[in-house]
Amino acid sequence: MQSVNLGPIKMSSDNYLRNVLTREQVDTGSFSPVRSIATTLTPMLNSWGNGYLLAIEPSGSFAKGTANKSSTDIDLFLTLSSSTPDTLAQIRSSLGNCLNHYGYQYRDQNVSLGVKVAGYQVDLVPGKRQSQYGSDHSLYRKKANTWTKTNIQTHIKLVRDSRRTEEIRVVKLWRDQWDLSFPSIYLELATLSALHGKPIGRLSENVADVLRFLSGRLTTTRIVDPANTNNVISDDLPISGKHAVATAARRALSGSWESLIR
Repeated sequence: MQSVNLGPIKMSSDNYLRNVLTREQVDTGSFSPVRSIATTLTPMLNSWGNGYLLAIEPSGSFAKGTANKSSTDIDLFLTLSSSTPDTLAQIRSSLGNCLNHYGYQYRDQNVSLGVKVAGYQVDLVPGKRQSQYGSDHSLYRKKANTWTKTNIQTHIKLVRDSRRTEEIRVVKLWRDQWDLSFPSIYLELATLSALHGKPIGRLSENVADVLRFLSGRLTTTRIVDPANTNNVISDDLPISGKHAVATAARRALSGSWESLIR
């Protein structure tokens, strides 16, 4: 096993990390400022949906309890009826046209369109229900120019109920503060894989275990969507990106907790 030099500072390592997490805590309550973003966008999105938009719901790190204040954004999952006549590519294109019409400049991302609203980065993820009932959706993947089946509710429940949200938040802070390219769903599932069978609650030791996993096994471990095993999440980061994360993890293991996250 790779040695780790992450060591104690002026307080215990667990206390240091939890103090940072407290500072980075995001309000996810019913009256959270972030939730008001959905209210702001609802009239525009209802117009775009043309009667086929069934729901606008927070997803991603905000819904999973793994968001951090310094990189606060919100994913809004746009559920369209299975009877929506447009193709997934047309749905995505029409959403972009709608955003432009209402004066929003958007970032064209893999499965989402990103906009800035009231100072928040907002990712709009359009998904078409695969049937009249249930939570399975089809998403358009721009990078592969194809569609994939997934279930956002499965993702949310898996991460939210994992009892690993502290570790995930620390690893996300490390990713963001060191400017690493590491998609959040991939990071979350890799963290859960690294900590499978590990004790709950030993925050700093578990973070070190995740870094060891990332440094030694990320490039060779296949990680799939828990809602669709044909969707290989680890393929969303090229091998060069995996090596960059692995190199950064090895560097982090030889540093201090203060240098890991601030």
